[in-house]
Amino acid sequence: MRSRVLNRRIARRLIAHHLPIALIATAGAVLLSVTRPHADLISRLSFATAYPALALLAVTLLIGPWTLLRKLPNPTSNDLRRDFGIWAGIVGVVHAVIGQCVHLRGRPWLYYVYGRQEHHHTFPIRHDLFGLANYTGLFSVILLAALFATSNDFSLRVLGTPRWKRLQRWNYAVFALAAVHAIGYFAIEKQEFPFIVLVGALLGIAIALQAAGFMLRYKDSR
Repeated sequence: MRSRVLNRRIARRLIAHHLPIALIATAGAVLLSVTRPHADLISRLSFATAYPALALLAVTLLIGPWTLLRKLPNPTSNDLRRDFGIWAGIVGVVHAVIGQCVHLRGRPWLYYVYGRQEHHHTFPIRHDLFGLANYTGLFSVILLAALFATSNDFSLRVLGTPRWKRLQRWNYAVFALAAVHAIGYFAIEKQEFPFIVLVGALLGIAIALQAAGFMLRYKDSR
């Protein structure tokens, strides 16, 4: 009986969540790729996966507060939020892997340390804007991969609800680091204004809804 219920739940999530999310993310990535002026495929794919990954990550932060504002139950593990998080993890990791090949072909370590031609730096770890953008992106995707790996019922049972919930709250750090990464690359690549507005809107909406959810929880706890 339990197995049958679990199978129905998985089937429902595949049809109602994973398929639409995958189609929307893929369509967005394809649209961004074919409309970019970049001459090579790697640069287009890096750009095309960056914005869907950030958008999917933002949605994971919107679902909880939106549920609270609608006065609906907000369980510890929400299947919709979890499934958006899974796809944010998939697209984010793909973007990170491709991104290592864009600016310094064949020398990805130079994203994080200075090369010999930059020997005037006594401290070898990159501490310029390029380094900030890359390190925040790296830490963001490492945390995202950890959240992706534990976004399942097995991890919830093994870790227990309090520990699992504390781990999942690192999603806020993932989003903050991804935001710094995106803003850093705006300056590095002199990004077009519409994409700056898009990221600004994602950040603004996520912060506003999170603040509204926090105020509602604070009000209810009094």
